[in-house]
Amino acid sequence: YPTWKRTLTRRAREAQMKRFCKAQAIQRRLEEIEVTFRELEQQGIKLEKLLRDEEGTLAEQKTRWMNELLYLVQKKNNLMSEESDLMITVQELKLEEQQWQLDQTLRWYLNMEESLKTPEDRAAEQKILTQLVAVVDKRNLLIHMQEEKRLSEL
Repeated sequence: YPTWKRTLTRRAREAQMKRFCKAQAIQRRLEEIEVTFRELEQQGIKLEKLLRDEEGTLAEQKTRWMNELLYLVQKKNNLMSEESDLMITVQELKLEEQQWQLDQTLRWYLNMEESLKTPEDRAAEQKILTQLVAVVDKRNLLIHMQEEKRLSEL
């Protein structure tokens, strides 16, 4: 096994492990966001009840409750935006993994001696190449979406 093949294999495993760790971190953050959503909902429900039920309350108190409610809505919107970004990142990781797998399979076919390839091998190689291009296009679209979202937020 040549040194360069071992190096490529090791780097591929490292990249795969990095993607896995990133996916785990994203999953944890999504769970944290879900818990925070529920907490914000509960706080919002309490504030709405206070605003509706308290007839004799001072206007200053109602204004404070309204400001708290608006703050909760803003916080929830920020979390929704973060969740959306994380979901895009998850899709990007999936496509990256899929691209890696297709790339490995394509390398196998490309390393095969041309005279030993059957028509089925050539067809499979072409199919994999087409799939690889489609995955790269999807990744490009996701990156474009992220950039548009970032620009619209500015």
